[in-house]
Amino acid sequence: MRIRAEQSSLLIVDLQTRLLPVIEDGQSVIEHSHWLQRIARNLDVPVLLTEQYSKGLGVTVPALRDGVDEQAILEKLDFSAAGDDALFERPGGERAQFIVCGCEAHVCVLQTVLDLLGRGRQVFVVEEGVGSRRPADKALALARMRQAGAVIVSREMVAFEWLERAGTERFRTISREFIR
Repeated sequence: MRIRAEQSSLLIVDLQTRLLPVIEDGQSVIEHSHWLQRIARNLDVPVLLTEQYSKGLGVTVPALRDGVDEQAILEKLDFSAAGDDALFERPGGERAQFIVCGCEAHVCVLQTVLDLLGRGRQVFVVEEGVGSRRPADKALALARMRQAGAVIVSREMVAFEWLERAGTERFRTISREFIR
């Protein structure tokens, strides 16, 4: 099963200002997620953001929130972003494939992934784009998501599958700006 730009949405879960400082390698998680978000925008892949109780944990970090339409941001109290229909009613929520980044890997990301799978979606979790406070929790979460049917990928796997082929103007643009 390959990732297709026209069938997928990028879902960035709870990368929020007050939560990220306690996440192991939190800055790296932001950078990898932002890299993928910028490529998604270039390829017209919808980007959805979630925020877990923003009054307490703050809003999504500015680098990821800037330029995102308010309709694409889901405020939530449930740990899962996919337990009800709210996510699926947003632009891009109807797509069959979800590329997932965010934190915490063992809480909100895990529960969202399990619910996406339960709703018949194809789910790809970006390994360097997810984080937890403790590395052991991230490792366990990735193993559990894989066992449940999610595919664990790297950001470059996603980018190259979205692009599909070299020799196009899209490929040259993305390659010059993002692939090093």
